[in-house]
Amino acid sequence: MIQILYRVWPLLLGIVLIMLGNGMHFTLIGLRGGIEGFTSAELAIVTSGYFMGFLAGARLSPLMIKRVGHVRVFAALGSFMSAGLIAFPLFTEPWAWTFLRLIVGFCMSGIYVAAESWLNNAATNENRGKVLSAYMTAQTLGIIGAQGLLTLADAGTSVLFICASILVSISFAPILLSATPVPVVDVARPMSLRDLFCGSPLGTVGIFLLGSIFATQSGMSAVFGTQIGLTASQVALFVAMLFAGALVLQHPIGWLSDRMDRRNLIFGAAILGLISCAIGWFTSGGLLLLMVSAFFAGGVTTPLYALFLAHANDTLSSEDMPAASGALVFTFGLGAIAGPLISGWAMQRFGPFAFWLVLGATFGAIALYALYRMTQRTATPIDELESYIGVLPTSSIVAVEAAGAWSAEKAEAEREDDAKSQQEN
Repeated sequence: MIQILYRVWPLLLGIVLIMLGNGMHFTLIGLRGGIEGFTSAELAIVTSGYFMGFLAGARLSPLMIKRVGHVRVFAALGSFMSAGLIAFPLFTEPWAWTFLRLIVGFCMSGIYVAAESWLNNAATNENRGKVLSAYMTAQTLGIIGAQGLLTLADAGTSVLFICASILVSISFAPILLSATPVPVVDVARPMSLRDLFCGSPLGTVGIFLLGSIFATQSGMSAVFGTQIGLTASQVALFVAMLFAGALVLQHPIGWLSDRMDRRNLIFGAAILGLISCAIGWFTSGGLLLLMVSAFFAGGVTTPLYALFLAHANDTLSSEDMPAASGALVFTFGLGAIAGPLISGWAMQRFGPFAFWLVLGATFGAIALYALYRMTQRTATPIDELESYIGVLPTSSIVAVEAAGAWSAEKAEAEREDDAKSQQEN
């Protein structure tokens, strides 16, 4: 593992710094928006703007990279993102913030595509799973660490936005100055949503609903915390707990995923998310229970994303998975755009605790649909399951395709080893 980290440490360091800056800006939008008097509905539109840009970047950035190359696209998008972050305190209007978030989302998506292409190129078939796991861990640690940085200055000033911009700017140095060969981007054309739904109904519906949950958690949690009167430090801790839960629960859920019907596990994780949201709704602002709710509600969100991808791998052929990966990422993006708009409207009309109501209802919808799908299709035999890998919802199509290919290869290798062992015995 140490040798693997030695090969890719510049990429991982750069990703941590990027996530520190991006993680700061996500929470800052809620904190500063509250100071500026933005409504929940306005901040919901601002949040959705990021995911609209992210979705557009996922489609266009591979074409840009093919045209002018990784280095130019990476540097250009990094410059625009850094400029966008520093411009937020200069234009404190909802329409301006929506436009800036659109730019930041587009740039962040392209940065992921470029960075993950480098990372995937640096890995081998033998260590790809460990490299991807280290990459996902670096991302999560960066987001959690970003919340601690928010306590160092007042959100009402420009200091924290400037710090986020600086972190993003310097993050490109270790990546661009490393001796990593420039890879070739080869992203498959996404399959149609109709074909995706026919091949994996639960994967399609589930990942759309999960996109709504993830975007609401990451974009509206700071808005919720601000509106119920939490201090800036408490809001930062609340957001950190959402992602800390994911870091802790990813591995045990992944272990279970390879040993049982994944639909049962999806149902169970969604029920845990529903119960956590119910606790958050009934706390009426009790800090300890609020943090526990965030830990478990956020803790099941990221593993659910990987579960839906793994379930789609199980139900689709290996030849279809590259095209299906693009369709799944697109479906997730559509849900991410819709989620904040629904939660923002609900919080505007029914109060800030509607944040939990919307999240809980969406977790409940996932659980019910998973239960329904169990009656429509027989379970995939345990020995035919593809291997699970903890892909984050923030990953680009490059990482999703690489994870799918690795999962299929590992599962096939394990089946061959089992067959050889049986022959020998």
